Amino acid sequence: MTLADKSSKGRGALAGVLSFLAVTVYSGWAIVQILVLNPLWAVPGTPLRQIYTEVEAAGQSMDVWLVVSFLAFGPLAMLAIAFLAAARPLAWWIPSVVGLGLLTLGPLAYWWASVAPAIGLADTYFISGGDHSPWAWPLVVVSALALLGLVVLGVRGIRWSRGNGAPAQAPYLA
Repeated sequence: MTLADKSSKGRGALAGVLSFLAVTVYSGWAIVQILVLNPLWAVPGTPLRQIYTEVEAAGQSMDVWLVVSFLAFGPLAMLAIAFLAAARPLAWWIPSVVGLGLLTLGPLAYWWASVAPAIGLADTYFISGGDHSPWAWPLVVVSALALLGLVVLGVRGIRWSRGNGAPAQAPYLA
């Protein structure tokens, strides 16, 4: 059996595009949280440009390009999967699982990308390096929901592989 039949090509491509969009929005929000919201909450009343200037004057860095390039990995990986799903018949669950997996790992990527800016803020303003803005919580919630989605897909995959409630063309590797 192949990864999917020809009739599911559209569903695989749709799942790829939706997963790409979800991962891209997540990464974009993480970038805004790290580089804009968190500094503004860490140093209330100070304009963002002044925060960046003071961090640089203190010999630190907000490492904008490091943050953006690190958090671009997820969307680029998902873009490759989306193109693959559009180019050939691919079961809908393959791009879905990859997208949910990337979203589940999002807090780890967020933490890793935020280390340098957090250290720069902490050393410049003598504050903690943790999150000061509450707007990182939506990322955690989305990641928890993605993990739940992976569990649901895993349970359904087990049911499909046992033949319980399987669709006519079960979308799993045989």
